[in-house]
Amino acid sequence: MDVQWLLIIHGLLTLLVVVSFLCGQWPIFEGTPIQRIHYFLTFGAYDYFLRFVGSVFGEKAINAILSVEYFCCDRPNPVLQIIYLAIIGITYYFIAKSSFSYIPGYYLSGFHRYTSLLGVGIGVFFFLLTSFADPGTVKAENVSQYQSAYPYDNIIYTEKECSTCKIPKPARSKHCSICNRCVARFDHHCGWMNNCIGERNTRYFMAFLLWHLFLCLYGIVALGFVLAGRLKELRVVYILTVYYGIENSFRKLAPHVVQWLLGSYNTQILLMVFLAVVSLLLASFFGYHANLCRTNTTTNETVKWQDHMNWLRKVNEARASAAALKASINGMSSERKPPDSKWKTFFRRSPLEDSGAVVKNNIYDKGILHNVWEVISPPSTRRSFLRTKSKSS
Repeated sequence: MDVQWLLIIHGLLTLLVVVSFLCGQWPIFEGTPIQRIHYFLTFGAYDYFLRFVGSVFGEKAINAILSVEYFCCDRPNPVLQIIYLAIIGITYYFIAKSSFSYIPGYYLSGFHRYTSLLGVGIGVFFFLLTSFADPGTVKAENVSQYQSAYPYDNIIYTEKECSTCKIPKPARSKHCSICNRCVARFDHHCGWMNNCIGERNTRYFMAFLLWHLFLCLYGIVALGFVLAGRLKELRVVYILTVYYGIENSFRKLAPHVVQWLLGSYNTQILLMVFLAVVSLLLASFFGYHANLCRTNTTTNETVKWQDHMNWLRKVNEARASAAALKASINGMSSERKPPDSKWKTFFRRSPLEDSGAVVKNNIYDKGILHNVWEVISPPSTRRSFLRTKSKSS
């Protein structure tokens, strides 16, 4: 029973940390412990660390840490790429060392030794493809084509010039301060790829996320079958029921089986927990970006739309407040009317509630099929884009 409760507590704490890290900034969690945990994980812990270093080692140590932060977060560098390769290499090594001796087994055939290596190889291929593919760099030679491919909506994108590149700034593009270039249909700068995610490599990035999600799930299932095979081959259930007199029911056997697995195959259990946590992260991230692709929106545009909608709501609320104030002043100067009943006053909608209705007008959302096809086949890879380029030159 102690082992069961330990596993349950471990799972709940892991779920709490993952949900807090990924979703703690959502409005629904405002003022809750999840929001505070999110703040601590994303900002508070680092801030406390800097304060601690400053109080113990002085300002020079803080400046050294900030210079490392600048190199790792604000300049192109391969640190996270090396970490990714180390994570996937070490994970595969421990899986091979701890479990390949049981393959082939009761439930798994020998070809899983090779499919696992092939799966990791394909994952590394998508990683390299996303890392080194051109994200859609906007240059003086192709800026007119990108302007034709993505019209200005005059809401979140207006015609302007990039102050750094000194070229016209096409709609949906953004100048990346880390890469020091303008990127078409800019989504975000990915530190793991050491590259921007933009018009030309979003498809590779989505393939990378989806494949690694499947790879983690495959690893969990394969390790589960390895453990189930060992239970079957060693006749653990038979020994527990016949020699130890334990009742042959799931409720009675489960604690003893789990205890035996943790004692004999703790490496496989830890690997399964690690892969499950990574699967949750990958599934959340892939689902978020899949929804962006469905609506033909980018992460950068999501932030822009949020700022624009908040601004519109404030403007509408200010107008509604001014109109309500004007109406109340006019009502005081006009003939006095009999007061409304309490029930009518209670159920009457406030004009401020009506002012909050703001509609998002995304002109780039042309239906799910067109939106997904634009990710799979970006405009700059099509013949029409190349013909426009030849005409302009």
